[in-house]
Formats: sequence, structure tokens, C-alpha cells
Amino acid sequence: MTTQDRAWAATRKGLFELRRRGGGWQIENLSFLADPVTMLLPPDASGHMLAGLNLGHFGAKLHASDDAGRTWREVAAPSFPPQPAGAEGPEWKLQQVFALERAGDAIWCGSVPGGLFVSRDKGESWQLDEMLWGDPRRLQWMGGGNPAPALHSICPYPGRPEELLVGVSCGGAWRTTDGGRTWGLRAKGMRADFMPPELAGDENSQDPHLIARCRAAPDVLWCQHHCGIFRSEDNGASWVETQAQPSSFGFAVAAHPADPQTAWFVPAVKDERRVPVDAALCVTRTRDGGKSFDVLRTGLPQQHCYDLVFRHGLAVDDAGEQLMMGSTTGGLWASADAGDSWQTVSAHLPPIYAVKFG
Repeated sequence: MTTQDRAWAATRKGLFELRRRGGGWQIENLSFLADPVTMLLPPDASGHMLAGLNLGHFGAKLHASDDAGRTWREVAAPSFPPQPAGAEGPEWKLQQVFALERAGDAIWCGSVPGGLFVSRDKGESWQLDEMLWGDPRRLQWMGGGNPAPALHSICPYPGRPEELLVGVSCGGAWRTTDGGRTWGLRAKGMRADFMPPELAGDENSQDPHLIARCRAAPDVLWCQHHCGIFRSEDNGASWVETQAQPSSFGFAVAAHPADPQTAWFVPAVKDERRVPVDAALCVTRTRDGGKSFDVLRTGLPQQHCYDLVFRHGLAVDDAGEQLMMGSTTGGLWASADAGDSWQTVSAHLPPIYAVKFG
């Protein structure tokens, strides 16, 4: 598997394309100047890719490219059916495209407010997964950082195009094995210490910030939860908590594509502050399934740093060698040695919502 030499940063002021040149990264193209790009789906072999935008008063939009991002065209964004009178829960209106993933011939989209949509024509049209949306347990979901619940993680199971595990903040983890016709909770062992003690283990009240799957060992899943770091070795049937220093709180997690023992996290101070511990940015890495963690700081700012890395702000390439990380303060860093050391790509981009290799 070759090292990837192309990446994207989705930011509050546009979508930046980056190329790896001579050991470093350079910004080579900017699309959607001044528009907030909340999520992107990197190009497939044909060059098809998607970008989700949040245009405020004008709503959430979706654009497609057929030439790997050189040109774009607007396509239909996912939409909810008319909301029945008196229906409980948040307004049935797309607020944000929060996740985009391919699984076989399908593309799946997660949204705020907590919807899951599927497209079988490369994003030209979308259908709401009505079974998950109609599950009465959905009405117990709560907003985390958003007023409404957010479906932010979509983890396809390699070789099983009908199987997905999704993560909801706050609504736990859910799995389907039949393309969304039936769903079951998959958050046993997670702990929500913001709930009353008798409800701390309630699967439907959990706040996973992001869930990532090891592609080569797909029964292994990693979760950066609001209340800690959790790992599953049985495809989400059960989860075990692990502790990291300097903090087990954060938003991002990247799972090594080939090594189920390795994952990366970006620790922060919990809850109201949400800044790096001691104002010094670092990445933590485990190589033994969460038993111990390396604290990786070389090349990252270690004084007066208040950068926060959002859920989708950390990415690993297909070889498990390169990492890229973007922050709310517009810092963008890259590592070519699995996180041992970092180089600054830019210190002054707009706030970064997501980074992707492609």
C-alpha cells in the first residue's frame, strides 16, 4: 500500500486541498471560499467526491465533484419528510451534514438532528433510514455540543456492505446487519457520568464523541467518549474503558487501519474549558490495545496553546504511517512517522472541522 500524497481540510472558510511535495505538505487549491464546509467524502477511483456545507440562513447544502475537487456542482441535500403535527423531538430539518462514508455501492450520511440517510446513486438523491429515525428510543436522545442530537460516526464493516455501526451524541452506538432495516443498541460497558448514577450505564444515554474501526480487524472499535476512552473487541457488543494521560477526554480518535492494537487520540481539559492540558498540545498513542499510551509532543506547540481538535479533525492514511490534525484555531499539523514528530503545515487557516486523506 502506497503512502497517500493528497489530503483535504474542511474549514469555516472553505475546503483546502493539500499535496505532499518533497516530504512536506502544501496547499494547492481552495474551493468554496468563505463558506463553512462541515464534512467531505474523499474521491473514489473515478474522482467522485462530496462536500457538505452549512450556509446559515440558506441552510445545509451538498455539493458533488466528478473530477476530484477541481469543479463542483450542487446536488440535492438529504431531507426529512414532513414532520407530523405534535411529533416529539427536534425539528425535522437538516441542520448539518456531519458524517459521510461509503459502504459498497452506497454512501451514508449522518446529520444533525440525528438522522441517517443513504444514497445509492452517488449522492444524487437520498433516503432517510426510517427504521432508525422511527425507533421510539430515538426520542430519548439528547444534544451534546449541539442543541439537537448528532449522528457523527458511520463505521462500515469491510466485506459486509449491509452492516454498519453508527455513533450518536447523545444516543450511544447502534448496529444494523441488514442495510438499516433493523437496528440494535451497541453501547454496553460505556459509562455516562453526567447521568444520575442509576442511569450511567444506560446504552441509549451515552455520548460517544467519535467511533473508529480497525479496517483489518473490524471487530475492534475505538471510542473517544465524553467520559473516557473505550475499546471493543467484539464489534461493539461490549466496551472496556481505558485510561490515558494527560487526559482521557477529547473528541477525536484515529484507528490504525492494519494494527488493532494501535490508535491515536488528542487529549483536552474536560467540559467547560476544552483546551489542551497545561496549554500544551499533544497526541496520545497506544500500541498495546489501550494498556499504555505514548504522549507525542515533538513539533507541536507547548506554550500558550489553546487549540481544540474537533471529532473529525484527526486522520490517519491507509498505510497507518501519516497523520494529519487540524484545530479550531486554524492550526494544521502533519506527521510522517505515526505521530512521533509533527510539522506545521499552516498556523493561520480558518477553524478546521475535518481533515481527510484521499
